[in-house]
Amino acid sequence: MRIYWEITRACSLACTHCRAEASPRPDPEELSPAEGKVLLDQLASFGEPGPHVILTGGDPLERTDLFDLIAHARALDLGVSLSPSATPLLTSSVIRRFAAAGVAAASLSIDGSTPERHDALRGVPGCFDRTVNAARIAAEVSLMIQVNTLVSAETVDDLPAIHALVSALGVARWSLFFLVSVGRGTALRPIDAARAERLLEWVADLPRGPGGPVVTTTEAPQFRRVVLLRRKGDAAPVSRAGFGVRDGNGVMFISHTGDISPSGFLPITAASVRAHHPVDVYRSHPLFVSLRQATEFHGRCGVCAFRAICGGSRARAWSATGDPFGEDPLCPYQPGALS
Repeated sequence: MRIYWEITRACSLACTHCRAEASPRPDPEELSPAEGKVLLDQLASFGEPGPHVILTGGDPLERTDLFDLIAHARALDLGVSLSPSATPLLTSSVIRRFAAAGVAAASLSIDGSTPERHDALRGVPGCFDRTVNAARIAAEVSLMIQVNTLVSAETVDDLPAIHALVSALGVARWSLFFLVSVGRGTALRPIDAARAERLLEWVADLPRGPGGPVVTTTEAPQFRRVVLLRRKGDAAPVSRAGFGVRDGNGVMFISHTGDISPSGFLPITAASVRAHHPVDVYRSHPLFVSLRQATEFHGRCGVCAFRAICGGSRARAWSATGDPFGEDPLCPYQPGALS
């Protein structure tokens, strides 16, 4: 459903929680423009409906062939979104080019409700103002914007104020990225399971109505359980398209050098696109096949009635225990008997 391609690790920001551990210059081993187009050709062979490709980084704008890649993907009828960094490269004209090129959406990061809070995490003064300005320009050209916000001990108390800011900007989606200790994110502090549960309950109770953003979570699939329990009043799981999407299940990550992993936060390399067809890897590699079987999970995640629609964060299980099939320590839910 979603393929995240880290087209470069070059970025002029110095974010304290960067998964990619981005650097100022591109890696000479990153996929070439020709290799990038071959990769997109391969991804298009998934069939109908094709996957949505998210071009990420680093900063995608550091790739000189970015718009060539977008055009090639669109010619293949692949949906394209991207996650640019809020640097001086993200100009008004560039945002307008995104819309004209057929980009479906762009994601921007807001990790603080004020310039001081946000820029402290991003490592570069002025990043907050550029992000807010980019969101406003995107609205002018009807480019859908998703705002990503880190959830950690450093940001959690500021989330209500960030929600108010995001709502005022009129963005379509607000995604809460629950910290997984990979990359430079090991320098930050995760919240505990009890605090995470209270936060997800707060999110579930946010008013739903015209003009407000749709709120989603990344690496906190237990939000699905929280929502279902509030709607149904019991623990009976339900089937719904997309509910089971998680690392390796509906999601694939391709690094700047072509390594294929279940997600950017679960950097276990299954193969390289330079040697293997990514569609074959996703469909047949033992790691991906096992991650799609919730019965393979261990601990509470393995016996939970919500394991198929939630399954816990496989990335956090791996980060905490070294086992991608282990228990997600961020979830406090105590499952009953198997259903």
